[in-house]
Amino acid sequence: MNLMTIGEVTRTYNVTARMLRYYDEIGLLPSIRKDDYAYRVYDEAAIRRLRQIITLRKLRIPLSKIEMILRLSEYEKIVALFHESVDEMNDEIIAMQTISDILRSFILRLNESPQMHVDFCMLDDDALTGVVQLLSLSKSKLKEEHSMNELEKAGEVLSTLSNVRIVYLPPCTVAASHYFGENPEDGAGKELNAFIKSVGLPTMKPDFRVYGFNNPSPKGNETYGYEFWASIPDELEVSQPLQKKRFAGGVYAAHCIKMGDFHEWQLLSKWVENSGEYQYDAREPHGMGGCFEEHLNAYSYYSGDEKDAAFVQLDLLMPVKKR
Repeated sequence: MNLMTIGEVTRTYNVTARMLRYYDEIGLLPSIRKDDYAYRVYDEAAIRRLRQIITLRKLRIPLSKIEMILRLSEYEKIVALFHESVDEMNDEIIAMQTISDILRSFILRLNESPQMHVDFCMLDDDALTGVVQLLSLSKSKLKEEHSMNELEKAGEVLSTLSNVRIVYLPPCTVAASHYFGENPEDGAGKELNAFIKSVGLPTMKPDFRVYGFNNPSPKGNETYGYEFWASIPDELEVSQPLQKKRFAGGVYAAHCIKMGDFHEWQLLSKWVENSGEYQYDAREPHGMGGCFEEHLNAYSYYSGDEKDAAFVQLDLLMPVKKR
């Protein structure tokens, strides 16, 4: 039986170690511990399951449905889940086709009457209503079979980020929790959680923010570290094992994800690389070259509301500067 380390899997399948560890944590892709070996590995069954997950993600199926699809044995229930995804995508297709047809109609009107002012062409409610009523939406028939190459191309188009924000993060004082070893996110997270509860940070500073990043980042399957920051009042004392640090702030490209969609780091990096206005600007903290993640519902998560804490959104943040 062939076994692959995390490093080998990340290189072979172009996935991140963070994503693999999260899939392991939620039980979607369990790894195994080999006797007398320091790192977790994946057997042939796990690799086959990973390939299934990757394909389903390219089909824009969320992790919650993927977990059910891979767990269910009744084909009728699996088909029903696929039907749900098809219906959701058809709604998006119809909506986008409607917008596309309206824009084409506006283009035609302007080409026919170049002297027409854009306000009268586009921003008149009656004219817009007329355009919508005259639209004849053509529903294209999907081919029964599609190659993996076509799926890859479609994924590239649909995965191009269009919702990247440019944000300024203000300087602040932070309580830093760092852990190096097995499952470092858990180790650093437990210390930070204990600190936040002990000082009553949600009450003391309701606008506190929580950031996290690899420190150092793994390049393969070696042991790595993770560091969490929580913004605190400047005068608040911090005791060991936490450290009090100063975050300089700055300008960042930000992209929001649901917990688990760490593969979208690659999409954000590609967006910055292709941006004509901004470029990557490496700076502290250096664990991930200045990149880190922000927990967007930190107040709800740490204030003890289990229902609100169950849904976690993150901002992926990449430091940038004007070109």
